[in-house]
Amino acid sequence: MYLRIDRLQVEMPMAEDPDPTAAAAVQELLGGRFGEMSTVMNYTYQSFNFRGKDKLKPFYDLVSNIATEELGHIEVVSATINGLLTGAADRAEATDSPLKSVAGLGNPHHFLNNGQTALVGNALGAPWQGDYVFNTGDVVLDMLHNFFLECGARMGKLRVYEMTDNPIARQMCGYLLVRGGVHQVAYAKALKELTGVEVEKMLNIPNISNNEIPEAKKFQDEGSHHTLYRFSPDDYKDIDKIWKGQHPEDGGELVVEDGPPEGGPVNPLAEEPQVFAPGYHPGELAEIAARLMR
Repeated sequence: MYLRIDRLQVEMPMAEDPDPTAAAAVQELLGGRFGEMSTVMNYTYQSFNFRGKDKLKPFYDLVSNIATEELGHIEVVSATINGLLTGAADRAEATDSPLKSVAGLGNPHHFLNNGQTALVGNALGAPWQGDYVFNTGDVVLDMLHNFFLECGARMGKLRVYEMTDNPIARQMCGYLLVRGGVHQVAYAKALKELTGVEVEKMLNIPNISNNEIPEAKKFQDEGSHHTLYRFSPDDYKDIDKIWKGQHPEDGGELVVEDGPPEGGPVNPLAEEPQVFAPGYHPGELAEIAARLMR
């Protein structure tokens, strides 16, 4: 079961200016083949379907724990997209064609289908697909796929970073580059424990240091790339049998931190009356809120 905390895993300010074009690019990091929906669902179903977990408990613990962190990543990406879309279209009161101002900008499905919010899809609006999940039951093959998936996800983040100069989108990319890098190293270490192959010698993939990206270096300087969070009060305690030793890039000591990161508040989203979200007149909203508080 899951315990949900109403905070983002990282402090993420609201975008100062709407940017539907950046929002469309960031969608790839949510619902693309190598997006966060793919990482969370791959690891979640591998954890659900893991056989022999009593004998291979550290590997079960690792994939289960990382799956839980990925739940927070889809939230961070969605929050970024939603912030970039807030205020993008004219308010309903200003014109009788309020969505005309965003025609041809970004992904029209954000406005036509989703109430000016994130899609469960890629940069083209194509929906995320369940057949992106790879779960053979063979622990070596599944861990090898997970390493590959994190490498593909890293490539995607770097390309989205290069596609937009929006500071909020880039800050999110920087955070996910560092946390995805943790997962790359974790799965490389898991494969080394399983097979003896020094997979970590392949890193970085792509071959660029996070320290060369200002928005990622900020989190590296805080030591985030050395830390694997344990997202349970009582379980997944054997992840330290895999997440141990030195980081392959800088030799820093790897540590397991009990509990989630402190993170930051979930930013409230303003009403967007031109897409009927949430669909009530402001006076009605105030009346409903007052009634609920009585």
